[in-house]
Amino acid sequence: MLEDLRVQKIRRADGSWSFSILRSDCTVDEEAESYLRLYEGSGSQETYAYYLVDHLRWRFREGLRTETTTLLDLQRYQGAVGAQVPMPYGQPWRMPPKRPYSTAALSISATVLKGFYLHQCVRHGVNDELREALDVTRLPTTADRRRAFLGHVKTSMPSNPLAPSKGTRRRHPKMLPDGARPDLMGSVNTARDEMVVTWLSDSTLRIGGLTGFHLVDLHLREDAACGECKSPHVHVCHRHNNLNRARAKKKEDWRLVDGVICGGEIYRVSPAMVSSYFKYMTTEYAKHATGHGMLLIQLSGPNTGEPWTADAARGMLRRAGRRAKLPGRIKPHAFRHTATAKVLDAAKGDASVAKAAGNWASAAMVDEIYGHPDLHSPEFSAALTEVWGDTE
Repeated sequence: MLEDLRVQKIRRADGSWSFSILRSDCTVDEEAESYLRLYEGSGSQETYAYYLVDHLRWRFREGLRTETTTLLDLQRYQGAVGAQVPMPYGQPWRMPPKRPYSTAALSISATVLKGFYLHQCVRHGVNDELREALDVTRLPTTADRRRAFLGHVKTSMPSNPLAPSKGTRRRHPKMLPDGARPDLMGSVNTARDEMVVTWLSDSTLRIGGLTGFHLVDLHLREDAACGECKSPHVHVCHRHNNLNRARAKKKEDWRLVDGVICGGEIYRVSPAMVSSYFKYMTTEYAKHATGHGMLLIQLSGPNTGEPWTADAARGMLRRAGRRAKLPGRIKPHAFRHTATAKVLDAAKGDASVAKAAGNWASAAMVDEIYGHPDLHSPEFSAALTEVWGDTE
């Protein structure tokens, strides 16, 4: 590591984590610290810390400081980590086995660089040229106006000159292979793993929400005391101090009222989900639980009974997919895509139903990603045959 810059994790008294960037003498990098403290308590702080430390190492190699860095230097860095830039950027920074940043990673890197340098330029009153180059705006698009409150009166939107260009079309979501669920169920080894496969298959839960469940979040009976859903359901609540560091993606407001969880993201549960839950609770959970109150626990090793992490769940699915000889790598998010597509098909293309079932941000997003015909479906073939007619 250049200049021995590294990210330091700090455990807080309330169980949450903070992230700082330290130098070789174990002193805090003041510039990085002032920027990362803006995101204290946020899940973004860890991500921003690792992207920022990579850039600071590159900056040290190039002999740059905040006062001397230009927009051209930042564009060169983006090119060195994987962006397509119309200029020579020098030696690639991410060498094998590291891979160049993807488009999504480049967007995060651009956000971090713009935020970091604008913060430093304003805070110290230096490098006005870079501040003016980064603090630019653009005209709002139709999508911007729809998303914003009083969007019809907006005349400008913030822009990032370091961000990669994005296409107008979303790529096709990665679905599970055909027949993946029964094959995975036959390849897992524990009731906990069966429950994970069942819950991911029958809902649109994200892996962070699933591994972040506490027992009080589960209302698996009719007419639960929360009064927010008559059918069996669960509440996905964002907590920053989970022992396994699992976090829900959306930060919906929630509260504990007389021992009953209210609010958060609400997901309906299927009979199969309830059945797999009781099988797991009455066998493996009852033997190993340690009283921390979280749903998914480790079943072996020195930390038996402690909360199970999202990375461990991903590893279980990856290994089960290999044992089942399924093509590709089985990822938790593929379950969410597959379940949403199935709901949309069952709802005859009604995107509002799929939006509600999957807690998506908007029906337009669901329709844009999943609202396309299957090129091999009988309906699609029949439509083409009718248009083409019988003549050759």
